[in-house]
Amino acid sequence: MKSPFQHLLVPVLCLVEAEIKDESAAQAVPALPSLVFKALAATTAMVVAAMVRDGFGGQGSAHAIAASLPTPVRPQPHLILTADPELYPPGIVVAVDIDDPRLEP
Repeated sequence: MKSPFQHLLVPVLCLVEAEIKDESAAQAVPALPSLVFKALAATTAMVVAAMVRDGFGGQGSAHAIAASLPTPVRPQPHLILTADPELYPPGIVVAVDIDDPRLEP
């Protein structure tokens, strides 16, 4: 993966879904440089559950959406880098294909 970013935030539920879909896929991820893992706090778990119930995809994509939304401390949303940008609702988040040539350093 090529990226101009200094670090990438990985929601842990995305890591869980990767491991469920492809055994040992998630085992390689922690070895990659510049990754920061976003834990699932109790308040975020409630938001993720509501998003899944309301049809915003699976637990991993809902956690990615929740982690990307602006906060009072960080008023700008995070980009979601994904192999499936069509899974994310336009207008709520900005999802970019992980192989997008604009991401090359």
